[in-house]
Amino acid sequence: MDLAAVRHNVRVLREASPGAELMAVVKADGYGHGAAPVARAALQAGASWLGVCTLDEASDLRAAGIDAPILSWLHLPGDDFAAAIAADVDLSVSSRKHLAAILEGAARAGRTVRLHLKIDTGLSRNGVDPAGWTAVLDDATKAVADGAAEVVAVWSHLAHADAPRHPTSDRQAARLTVAWQGARDRGLTPIRHLANSAATLTRPDLHFDLVRPGIAVYGLDPLGRPAAEGPLRPAMTLRARVALVKRVPAGEGVSYGHEWTTPRETTLALLPIGYADGVARRLGHEGRMRVLLAGAVRPVVGRVCMDQVVVDCGDAVVREGEHAVLFGPGHEGEPTAQDWADELGSIHYEVVTGVHGRRVTRTFSDGARTSPDGAGAGASW
Repeated sequence: MDLAAVRHNVRVLREASPGAELMAVVKADGYGHGAAPVARAALQAGASWLGVCTLDEASDLRAAGIDAPILSWLHLPGDDFAAAIAADVDLSVSSRKHLAAILEGAARAGRTVRLHLKIDTGLSRNGVDPAGWTAVLDDATKAVADGAAEVVAVWSHLAHADAPRHPTSDRQAARLTVAWQGARDRGLTPIRHLANSAATLTRPDLHFDLVRPGIAVYGLDPLGRPAAEGPLRPAMTLRARVALVKRVPAGEGVSYGHEWTTPRETTLALLPIGYADGVARRLGHEGRMRVLLAGAVRPVVGRVCMDQVVVDCGDAVVREGEHAVLFGPGHEGEPTAQDWADELGSIHYEVVTGVHGRRVTRTFSDGARTSPDGAGAGASW
């Protein structure tokens, strides 16, 4: 995992949004990259906020010694808001009942809670229903008057940001502004935030006071464009070391079901990584998966197994212990996360967040320095 790439990407995003602060979204363990190391790199490059979904994610960042402002926005009934408030975590509000539970937590913590009131402007997912907005504002205004809360922001989330000129984004921005103005009319002084990665890069009119890039922090283009066509640098490279090399005669079936048979005598290389580690089983169908190994891009043959894939190396010299690159930035011709997404009919978000498990070792590179995080046998990123 390339922390220098993260810093580069955050600088690009800051340059794209000069009038706004920047919140680096590090939910889902930093989109699979490692939340704490990514958070530190993003803050070093000029991010001033961090965004997560859950209270546990926020707690993990605090436990890692990170004291920057953190917003947590997706909560369950019974969550321990008192502990989060005591740890100086900002909390999003999505309903009147939700606000009451947060205020009860603030009372137990003996602290003033920092609130981001989320209005549903058209995604129909998380956030206050517009019909309930007035009641939430009334309750929040009273909590501020009582010294129990500070309303830091009014915010929302875009439904069509990957289509920069989709009219829904303009409607959502207008609805957000109406909701924000309602808060100001009550004497509150919140900021506004709406823009995700795509809007940060393509819609300066939606930057308002704070932008919240997620996937772009990790160097993956939010519009699905190849890395070579944009300023971002992908941070994750997934590698596996060759566990075994064998010469196999023509006519031998390979892997479960013998979906592929050697058409000639060939060299097969075994990589100890599979669908338990985030390599989608569907990638093995019809020879769609490729890896960079021994200086060339080579096909994975046969089914992807739970723990293993097999690479057809032809007559190339391949050595046990050698690294194969499953995906990376693409600079050396290796597949990219976007390539995997295209093959799977998915998005690169799913690809990088899907790489997981104790068997995959994280290695963080930062210029000349590298440091491992975790234990694993055959694969790393």
